[in-house]
Order: sequence, then structure tokens, then C-alpha cells
Amino acid sequence: MKQALRYIISLGLAGGLMWFAFKDQNPAEMLDRFARSDWRWIALSCLFLLVAHVVRAWRWGMLMEPLGYKPKLLNSSMAVLTGYFANFIVPRMGEVTRCGTLYRLEKVPVNLSFGTVVAERIFDVLILLVLIGVNFLLEFDRLSTFFMEFFQSKLGGGAGGGGLLWAFLGFAVIAIPLAIYAIRNKTLQAKLMQNAFFSKIVEFGKGMLEGLLSIRKLRSPGLFIISTVSIWVLYYLVSYVLFFCIPETSTLGPLAGLTLLVVGAIGMAAPTQGGIGAYHLLVGNVMILYGLSQNDGLTLATFIHGTQMLFMLAIGALAFLFVLFKNGKTTSEALKVPA
Repeated sequence: MKQALRYIISLGLAGGLMWFAFKDQNPAEMLDRFARSDWRWIALSCLFLLVAHVVRAWRWGMLMEPLGYKPKLLNSSMAVLTGYFANFIVPRMGEVTRCGTLYRLEKVPVNLSFGTVVAERIFDVLILLVLIGVNFLLEFDRLSTFFMEFFQSKLGGGAGGGGLLWAFLGFAVIAIPLAIYAIRNKTLQAKLMQNAFFSKIVEFGKGMLEGLLSIRKLRSPGLFIISTVSIWVLYYLVSYVLFFCIPETSTLGPLAGLTLLVVGAIGMAAPTQGGIGAYHLLVGNVMILYGLSQNDGLTLATFIHGTQMLFMLAIGALAFLFVLFKNGKTTSEALKVPA
């Protein structure tokens, strides 16, 4: 029942966000633009996406080596693709599905592989935070204006442009000294740790730190860092090359691609199937900062998200069938009785 409610709420949220994003759009005009797109760039984008997931599987294997397991790249790739396939059906089920699939193929215990997935996500979050920082430094005027106006218009903010910013600054002025005081006061720390919510935050922070330090146990930390950076470079190229598919977006530059990567990653983190709705709403609006109309921005967001979703559903379904066939074949061979 809990899983069913989670699915229904997620699906309802995605539907509501999609309605809000598309309520003033002309579907026929959007479909006409898709029909006129250059499909060679789409093929290149899909290739970059597939390579990114294979590199992710390779990096995942590095994290399992210190635990005594070295899965084949093909099997770990199938597990990664199956996980993404599951994410488009049930939000946040991809990690569990990925680990369960790897157990079927390589007999790696789920609890061990899930721990490596958590460590992997920590490094991805760290890279995303760095990209957000770089993006804000390079595009501060555009992005600060966008987020101020977006939250005020979409979430019912007031007319005062600086109200939200001053509220954030006021919170920071109060919170930072309190945090420093809490770190230095051992008695206060002991009392706070008795609070379940606060203790969970502390444990989460310790887990992130432990995950970051786990890179020291790897056989090749340099290769792990290179693979992590490669994954995000490929993610950047996946979206950037699609700019050239549609004439209205072909003039967008590299900085627009960086903004799309950062804002799109935030949208994909929403608790909906594959970020549906949140991705369209955020990317469709942020592209206005680069000279596109809202209609063109939403067309681009739909094109990028739709291309990736359809490709991942197709390749993920093939990976799922591969796992079923291979697992069924292995089971039938194990059950054969020697003559």
C-alpha cells in the first residue's frame, strides 16, 4: 500500500507539473518542430548517453574491488541500464533494482553493492555542487535573476525583488554563528544528538564523509576521478549536441549548455518518474535567459528529456530482457542432472 501510494503521488505530481508547463502550449506546433529536427544529432546524443552509463558501470566496478568482487563490465552495465529503466517506472527504485540485478548476474550481495552505490552518489553530488558553483560564478546575473523571478512567479512570491534574497541572507547570518557555537559546545551536541531528526542529519553527514574517504581504498584513485569527470562531461555533451537539432536553439553557446546541465540535474532529482514535469518546468524557463521564448525553451526541454527517456526505456528494456534470459539460462543449466 505504501509503495502504491508513493507511485500514485509521484505520478500525480508529474502530471500536475506537466499540465502547468504545457497549459499554454500548442502541441501541433511542437510536434512539427520535432519532425523537422536533425536526427543525426539525436543519434550522437544517444551514443554519448550509452557511453556515460558504461563508464558509470566501470566506475562502479572499481568501488567493489576493495570488497573482493570484480564484476564483468557487461554485467555491471546491464545492471546500471536496468536500474535506469526502473527509475522511469517507479521513482527511486533504480538503485535497488540495479543492485538486485547485479546479484542475479554476479552474486554480489545486495547490501555490499548498495553501499557502493551510496558512495558513488556522494561523488556525483559533490561534482554537481562544484558545477553549480562554477555555473553561478560564470552566469551569476542571469541565474540569480532567474531563480528570484521563478520562485516569486511560480510559487506566489511578492513583488519585491530582493525579499527572498534578504530573507536568505538573514537566515545565513543567524544560522552560521549558531552552527559554529554548536560545533564547539560538547554539552549542546550531546543534547542535540538525542533528537532523532538531528542525529539522522549527523549520520548522513558522516556517511558522506566516509564515502568520500573511501576513495583511498581504491586500487586506482586516479582512474576513479577520471571516470567521474568523464561521466559528467558526457552528460554535458548529451544535452549540448541536441541544441543543433532545432534551428531555434542552434545558436546557443557552451555556457547555455552548462546551465542546462545544472538546472536539468536539479529537475531530474525531483520525486517523479525520471524527473518528468520538474525538468520541463525548470529547463523551459531558464532557457529564456539565453534569448529563447518560453515556447522554444519548453520545446527544447521536451526534446532533450523525451529523447533521453525513450532511448533509456528502449535500451533498458533490452537490458532487462538480457538479464532475464541469462539468469534463466544459468538456472536451467544448474538444474541439469549429469547423465
